[in-house]
Amino acid sequence: MAKLSENIREELRLFAFYLANGTVDVNLLDVDGTGDYSSIFEMGSPLEQVFAIWSNVLEIDDKGEVVNAGEAKKRAAQYIRRYIDSDYIVEPPFEAWEVELH
Repeated sequence: MAKLSENIREELRLFAFYLANGTVDVNLLDVDGTGDYSSIFEMGSPLEQVFAIWSNVLEIDDKGEVVNAGEAKKRAAQYIRRYIDSDYIVEPPFEAWEVELH
């Protein structure tokens, strides 16, 4: 039975740590000087969408190694920023495959 590679598990753990710690993307998410995006945890759907975007964007090479952890993290952070700041414009806009829930 195939399993996630150690590298994928590491990236998932780190992403969850940064998300819970308030440090997914400090520069992008420090909207009001506090860097607080805890409202994302108040309801399941926004948090679910964050993980969907991260995992949809994440790319894996033939050896099971993550090749774009930073990009996946940034796209998830852009969703969070848009969630907490309605004036923020996601560039480039999300494509349907990025936000699809499976």
